[in-house]
Amino acid sequence: MKSVLNAIIAPAFYPVHCDIKRHGHTFYWLCGGRGSTKSSFVSVEIPLLLLRHPEMHAVVLRKIGNTVKDSVYSQIQWGIDQLGLTDAFAYRKSPYEITYRRTGQKIYFFGVDDPHKIKSLKPPHGYVGVVWFEELDQFSGMEEVRNINQSLMRGGNVFYEFFTYNPPKSQDNWVNVESLADDADRMTSHTTYLDVPRTWLGEPFFFEAEKLKARNEMLYRHEYLGEVTGTGGTVFENVEAVALTDAQVAAFDKLHFGLDYGFAVDPLAFVAMHYDAARQSLYIFDEIYQQKLTNRQAAEKIRQKAGHGRIIADSAEPKSIAEMRGYGLRVEGAKKGPDSVDYGVRWLQNLAHIYIDRHRAPNTYREFISYEYEHNREGQFISAYPDKDNHAIDAVRYACEPLTRRKNFRF
Repeated sequence: MKSVLNAIIAPAFYPVHCDIKRHGHTFYWLCGGRGSTKSSFVSVEIPLLLLRHPEMHAVVLRKIGNTVKDSVYSQIQWGIDQLGLTDAFAYRKSPYEITYRRTGQKIYFFGVDDPHKIKSLKPPHGYVGVVWFEELDQFSGMEEVRNINQSLMRGGNVFYEFFTYNPPKSQDNWVNVESLADDADRMTSHTTYLDVPRTWLGEPFFFEAEKLKARNEMLYRHEYLGEVTGTGGTVFENVEAVALTDAQVAAFDKLHFGLDYGFAVDPLAFVAMHYDAARQSLYIFDEIYQQKLTNRQAAEKIRQKAGHGRIIADSAEPKSIAEMRGYGLRVEGAKKGPDSVDYGVRWLQNLAHIYIDRHRAPNTYREFISYEYEHNREGQFISAYPDKDNHAIDAVRYACEPLTRRKNFRF
């Protein structure tokens, strides 16, 4: 088994692995940048803990339940496979759980957006002794973590808790503040892709990292080194105001159009932009931002700006999409999915520049420069995006969706 572990656990995690074996701590805070393999490490440790402690079960948590399948559930399966224990476990997807066949121990998977399932959890025997909070920064704060622990950490004497996250930019984010707390029962680890054997990640990964480092070192330090590089809660720190001439706008040829529907209270937001792939820059040069527009009225205004160009709109409005098509616009729905908002926002954050002509697109500019992370009850920033005053931002996300799906873009 030792040779197997050496092949799947990065050397930087050896001290943590040894500490877990002797139960040196209860709480393990594992942070780091992209490619640091912290989640892979935990997905190996959890099955090992169940094998060592036949009275224990495990619970794996994400903030949102519909992200479980393609993240932690698949990750734990990977860990079991790497340990050569695939056939020793049974796998179920409704609800998501993995069972160790010999003892009946279970690994449960939950989103905390359905707290009733967590509170009503009753293992077939023993107790929940292992808990993993993945993407910790997406949770609302330590109050939420404590409430969950009160439901799960009972009935036993030995517990293990794992917290994995990429440090948020803002030093005021609750996770970054909490990570500084002095706790004798907590072990912390910060790793980066540079601590991982190069062959594990592959040369394209390192190439992308170096490319970002050359283009935007501050963003590289945050994304790949996991450094706290911001001082506040601003979501988009790469926005710049520009004054585009008519000649510059006329020369734009990589056009993208996005549409977020609205009517009475929320405005309809249509945004036009040009993407310069070579410079990793987005130029936003036009908008429609208006309340109480009928689809017919909106279609007429949009046609004057987009012509027969492809427009990607909010897919939650299929009736409006069909109606817009009937008016001659080339509209299609965004292909939303788990983490699509977070993925789209991070893609925009990853750009070298978001240039916005504040005279041609004043509302889009206002939304981008004013958009801040959510606050928890203690006034600390959390890694969540408020669903308000972001209509133009959503339209931009939709428009850029084909770009975010390109295979060479990674987080």
